[in-house]
Amino acid sequence: MSPLPYDAQRLSQCAASIISNVRELSDRGWTPATSSNFSERIDERHVAITVSGRDKGRLVPDDIMVVDLDGRPVATDRKSSAETLLHTQLYARHPDVGCVLHTHSQTQTVASRLFAREGCMRIEGYELLKAFRGNETHETALDLPVLPNTQDMPALAAQVESLLDAQPMWGYLIDGHGLYAWGRDMAEARRHLEAFEFLLGCELELRRLQR
Repeated sequence: MSPLPYDAQRLSQCAASIISNVRELSDRGWTPATSSNFSERIDERHVAITVSGRDKGRLVPDDIMVVDLDGRPVATDRKSSAETLLHTQLYARHPDVGCVLHTHSQTQTVASRLFAREGCMRIEGYELLKAFRGNETHETALDLPVLPNTQDMPALAAQVESLLDAQPMWGYLIDGHGLYAWGRDMAEARRHLEAFEFLLGCELELRRLQR
């Protein structure tokens, strides 16, 4: 048997991190009906990612597989999400990205539908904007992109690539779908994810109260 092209111990570390963190996200109701997908970087060429179709609140080490930066399975016959390319493009483009989280909370999904026509959701004036890496003041605005949903992942990845060329980003919404957020490691990716969730909730509540 030929040796694995990645560090098995590092895979185990990534799997443990994904399992424990995603269980907490599932407990919040952000990963309903086996939805969502999650990944962490193993090295410069490999990514640990959740296997497709698994209950994210009950993940075990066998539910985490390895793909290369083109999204191809490595040393496994298991299948990752159809959206794997949306993870690997971030790792390939940004060597400092260490974790990508994709969730389907009700707040995220409703916000994606509400702002799909505008193509983005402007968030400004909140203290919690300082949760995003590089932001040091609440006196700023963040435009969270909302992309059309499609099963054509290369086309969707191309749209994301254009956005990454145009502006600093910490995440984006997909219409009727959910939120992608990322960071240098699990802690930063979770901070970005949780900040988006809170801010989206604030914006939805403001619109309800202003009716």
